[in-house]
Amino acid sequence: MKATARHSNPVGLHLLVAVALSLVINFSYLLMPLITQRGGVDSRSRRNDDATSVIEREGTLHLSRDMHGYITYDDSADSIYVSSWQVGFLKLEDGDRLVVSVQPLSGFPKHRIAGAHPRLNDVILRNGEEFDFEAIYDRPSKTSEFIWQILYYAVVSFILLSIMTLPFGAHRQKSWTFARRLMLSLALTGVLFFFAPVVCFHPSRIVTVLQADLRPMDYMVVLLKCVFMFVVTALYSRIYALMRQREAITVENERLKNEYLSTRYNMLISQINPHFFFNSLNSLSMLVREGDSARSLEYIDQLSYTFRYIIQNGQTTSMTLAEEMDFAEAYIYLFKIRYADKLFFDIDIDPAYAHWTLPALSLQPLIGNTVKHNSITPRKPLRVRIFTEDGKLVITNPKHPKLESEPSTGIGLENLRNRWHIITGRDIEIEDLEDRFTVRLPLQPPLKP
Repeated sequence: MKATARHSNPVGLHLLVAVALSLVINFSYLLMPLITQRGGVDSRSRRNDDATSVIEREGTLHLSRDMHGYITYDDSADSIYVSSWQVGFLKLEDGDRLVVSVQPLSGFPKHRIAGAHPRLNDVILRNGEEFDFEAIYDRPSKTSEFIWQILYYAVVSFILLSIMTLPFGAHRQKSWTFARRLMLSLALTGVLFFFAPVVCFHPSRIVTVLQADLRPMDYMVVLLKCVFMFVVTALYSRIYALMRQREAITVENERLKNEYLSTRYNMLISQINPHFFFNSLNSLSMLVREGDSARSLEYIDQLSYTFRYIIQNGQTTSMTLAEEMDFAEAYIYLFKIRYADKLFFDIDIDPAYAHWTLPALSLQPLIGNTVKHNSITPRKPLRVRIFTEDGKLVITNPKHPKLESEPSTGIGLENLRNRWHIITGRDIEIEDLEDRFTVRLPLQPPLKP
């Protein structure tokens, strides 16, 4: 009975968590191309469906040094504001002749539009040609962008999880506290932020944050991704550490429990030998007093066999019913020599139960107590039945109480009950009636190969 700690490899689990976290981080990002594309394609339909809310203007684009632009009208002093992001995204150039749509400012609060310019909504014509959004936007394929985003954040998440959870060796375990791992992960997150993949439009390719010239909002999106990844990995690692600690405590408790049961079982086994030896010496002394040397020698031979069986199997928790019955028959033989023609055993064991198991040396105290606590005389012989019934080994005998009970250690039956409960987790059934005493021992079916 020995508890073994089972430490499952967490790498597979951490890898799954890292992929799941990467998918969560990039879920909204992966939807953005669809939303953006749909917005560009559907803008014309929205203009046609709601012509009163969209104003079309024609003018010339003028770009400033910071790539912000204004579209000036030929017939008006007013202009349309074009952000640098729109200039880069739509690949507009200084001097482009544009027919554009703008949203009216009437829908905004007055305090927000004072002195403000209308903003570009959509480009309809560019230099006299219909503006084709799909043709000018040669961004990397969605598959490539998806793979880069998922792989990068999955790898980074896995690295952080490994730092936060994997042991660095027993001699360094104490130094790598949770706080130090947290600080190391935070520093690593800050470094890896600059290597996060983003889409660069000029030229259109996937680059790192360190290489790209992004808007502040784009930097903020990447930063939020990294922060979210760090927080989730930190929380997960803490939960994982608590689970491992709980598992370690459970394993340790199981080990201590098994050691306790083993020690207790060994103590109970050690009680059998003095008890059995006490009864055997009484029987042997009787034969010696009778002067029957032949029977005495035969008795000694059988006694030595029973002691040898106890020594060889005393530390064995379970035996098959067939093995236990072989020992019981030898043990019974000792009593038959002592109680010739006064003690009888009717044994009826179903062969189907031969390989079922029970705690070793279970019959010895029952047979010994039967002889010790009953009067056995020629006028009142004792007949003991041992048989199997409904998966149980049954030992029953009529009660012939002695006028004077023999000295008893009181450990035989209680010993058996304790051993049975320790090994099988079940209890024996004791039926103590006025005229009959019966013990039923539940057998354990053999393990399937």
